[in-house]
Amino acid sequence: MFQGRKVAILGGQRTPFVKSQTKFLDKTNQQLLTEVLNSIVKKNKLFDNVIGDLIAGAVLNHPFDWNLAREVVLSSKISHDTPGLTIQRACGTGLEACNLVGLKIASGQMESGIAGGSDTNSDIPVIGSRELTKFLINFNKAKGFQNKLKVFKDFRFSLFKPLLTKVVEPKTNLSMGDHCELMVKEWNISRNDQDELSLASHKNASNAYSDGFYSDLLVDIDGLSQDTITRKDTSIEKLSSLKSAFDKTKAGTLTAGNSTPLTDGAALVLLGSDDWAKEKDLTTQAYFVDSEVAAVDFVKGAGLLMAPTIAVAKLLQRNNLKLQDFDYYEIHEAFAGQVLCTLKAWESKEYCEKTLNLNAPLGAIDRSKMNVKGGSLALGHPFAATGARLVATAAKILFENGGGKALLSACTAGGMGVAVIIER
Repeated sequence: MFQGRKVAILGGQRTPFVKSQTKFLDKTNQQLLTEVLNSIVKKNKLFDNVIGDLIAGAVLNHPFDWNLAREVVLSSKISHDTPGLTIQRACGTGLEACNLVGLKIASGQMESGIAGGSDTNSDIPVIGSRELTKFLINFNKAKGFQNKLKVFKDFRFSLFKPLLTKVVEPKTNLSMGDHCELMVKEWNISRNDQDELSLASHKNASNAYSDGFYSDLLVDIDGLSQDTITRKDTSIEKLSSLKSAFDKTKAGTLTAGNSTPLTDGAALVLLGSDDWAKEKDLTTQAYFVDSEVAAVDFVKGAGLLMAPTIAVAKLLQRNNLKLQDFDYYEIHEAFAGQVLCTLKAWESKEYCEKTLNLNAPLGAIDRSKMNVKGGSLALGHPFAATGARLVATAAKILFENGGGKALLSACTAGGMGVAVIIER
């Protein structure tokens, strides 16, 4: 558990989440994060205030954004005396950023901080090969015409073939979807169950929009103030008609409907000490209690996206809690199949004994308490932004509910998982 001062969650903001290469085609991570930061500054009357730190990151980070968080500060209306730290823990970046800010506040190192992340697959850097780099360096170093001519003899037009960033695991050359297909086969997760979970996510998100839940959480970007991925009119019939997206055989069950699309967007959360919140006359929505990170050796056969099962187990044990002790669960839906594998693993006596070193299974959760305002399947998943979305959503739910506990978890590329407890 966090030792020292309590860490107040004072609210979050985010851009609408949109399918990549559509509405935000001309936006960079720096631009999206700056828009969100300026909205937080305006909403909380922090113009020209010095904040303890802005900790944020991106998974697909453009080389021009090598110091992303600091450049966002320098482009914003917050005091430019505010430091910036750029981090990356794949899809857990936003949660890890909140954890780091929380630890700094709890320890007394600072009074306030802003955490989150951004990702845009519309601003993917196009890079040259290492062979091209080597050629250009050698050509530049060569002195005189004769020496440059010697180097130029190694030139070939294929050196200029561009390299595009791929969202795959470098150690396996498989995408997360490919890995999740292996997982759902291992855990015997049906296509219909995946589609049902996706349908529930879209229904919950649609209802949340109808109720106005997201009205103060989203920043208007060029006239757009709502996620473009939520499908109010989707149905099991429509979802079941989609073709498999990764395993193209009849055995494939992951589709575009039960998997998150590539998404552009940014999200940030404002955190602070109780004293700082009172000084700024800000309302505390909830408190950041604790966080845990874990990893699995997927190269040797473990399920790539199963690490949240371990992170949650460790987090519960340290806080002397049971899996059923929560009023709400915000579980990142990278794929419906991933969530269902996680839920099934927590109920498996064999898995909990062998993998989690527990004497008994963690058990089932009340699914009606999970992603009650919609999950990543319906809202979208800009990799580094999702964690801040989870925290902001859960904090607002607890605030409106008048109290309670929420468990948050996210699987990540690289076989990692991050879990968080917040309460009011």
